[in-house]
Amino acid sequence: MASTSKHPKGLFFLAFTEFWERFGYYLMIGIFFLYMTTDAESGGFGWENAKASDIFGTFIACAYLTPFIGGLLADMKLGYRFSITIGGILMGLGYCLLSVREEWAFYTALVTMIVGNGFFKPNISTLLGNLYNDPRYKANKDSGYNLFYMSINIGAFLCNFIAAYMRMKYGWNWAFITAGIGMFIGVITFWVGMKHYKQVDIRKEPTSEDKPMIIRFLKVLGIAVGFGALGWFIPDTIFGSDSTDAFLCACIPVIYFYYTVYKSCTIEERKPMGTMFTIFGIVIIFWAIFKLNGTALTTYANSYTDREMPTAIVPKAQSLYLCDNSVVAKNDSVYQLDEHFRRIKNKEGKAVKCIDYPPYFKNLSPEKYPPMGQNLNLIPTELFQSINPFFVICFTPLVVLFFGMLRKRKKEPTTATKIAFGLLISALSTLVMVAAVYYTNNGINKASGWWLIGSYGVITIGELCLSPMGLSMVSKLSPTRFTALMMGGWMLATSIGNKLSGVLAKNWDKFDDKSYFFLLNFLLLLIATIIMFSLLKRLNRVFKEA
Repeated sequence: MASTSKHPKGLFFLAFTEFWERFGYYLMIGIFFLYMTTDAESGGFGWENAKASDIFGTFIACAYLTPFIGGLLADMKLGYRFSITIGGILMGLGYCLLSVREEWAFYTALVTMIVGNGFFKPNISTLLGNLYNDPRYKANKDSGYNLFYMSINIGAFLCNFIAAYMRMKYGWNWAFITAGIGMFIGVITFWVGMKHYKQVDIRKEPTSEDKPMIIRFLKVLGIAVGFGALGWFIPDTIFGSDSTDAFLCACIPVIYFYYTVYKSCTIEERKPMGTMFTIFGIVIIFWAIFKLNGTALTTYANSYTDREMPTAIVPKAQSLYLCDNSVVAKNDSVYQLDEHFRRIKNKEGKAVKCIDYPPYFKNLSPEKYPPMGQNLNLIPTELFQSINPFFVICFTPLVVLFFGMLRKRKKEPTTATKIAFGLLISALSTLVMVAAVYYTNNGINKASGWWLIGSYGVITIGELCLSPMGLSMVSKLSPTRFTALMMGGWMLATSIGNKLSGVLAKNWDKFDDKSYFFLLNFLLLLIATIIMFSLLKRLNRVFKEA
């Protein structure tokens, strides 16, 4: 009996699995930068912004680099379901290991999560694409990926509220354990729905013709490690840090490997693969700007944005104190701050304690200072990370409806055209932040939270025209035998963009006028947009042929 549904039943289980995976990942990533930069007395590591940005960029870069390995292993040997299961378990263990506040545990957790993401990320998207290869659902593949994208962002939206509550009520460790529990629930969800996608877990048995590529794959891994070591030990640095040098050097043989895959394809396969590689290269810039939400925009939310609230609108507000009452004598009724806002003086004018104010107070109007010993209740910084997934949830149905109307009129743009407009819209989001810096006199005054909300709103529209379309593009254009590997290629482009995002974020403190930082981001996205539109005619021709 023919199905009357527009979407396969497996979509629900895969989307719910990704809901929990994104819940865990974004819960962790929402507090990750804050965890590294918060002082040791408050439970963090107290690292400088530049070091934390470098680690953040390296982590999210490596997390999206390993999928090219996990994708190929799933294609050739492990299968998609087994790879997804292994990846989910490893990520859950990594999140839990972050709860141990030791550097060895911290770095071990990062490696565990990176490997786990490599197995999980490309293969669940590939499995979804295989479900839509059924002729009954093929026409709805783009909308299916949009719905998949919307569903998983519900997890990304909710997790930050849980993160704020767990972090402030129970501490950093329980917040990370909560992320791990979420991931384990995702694995269980995936198992429950196994019967709905078992039939599309198509693994190509390696043949004698595949052996040369497998050998090249093993060689490229060894060479990548060697290149990475070379980049790490190069005297001084080329791109600002040893980790950046090592990462970008390690990418060179990986990119070359994809080139050899391209050369090994038939003439018919090369056109669509060449189109994919072109778009992969262009969208690197998008990811470099988009992923600033975890670093530069988190800093802007934490220190430059007015987060005060008159009443608690979250389970527990973040509290900042002007002084430590255990040190300042309670019978000193007159307090003064010197011109540097660093020393507290008693009524005799004698300094009682030298302190360095939290960054939030540096550009706060003096009339908003709380009385000595009282709290200043603030919206937790990580809640700003929920703005983007909230808009994804709200805008996705509208985007799907809009393109559905165009499809009925036979005017729906191609996937490449959607990506081009996604880049243009994303570029406009950076101008919102330029206006925010200008309006607040370059941070002298606190910025309204609406500036960040506006910027996130604009870039979310760009994201919805680009990110799910990229996944759909890979599923449409990839040769069947290389689908997961090409999904790994999309992740590789994301990975390089993520690393460059960390490089950009490291320069935040170098810009005295923060508007120049955001103007640089606008210029980069504008260049990517111009290149994409200039190639659009050729790219669209390939999509129509496919």
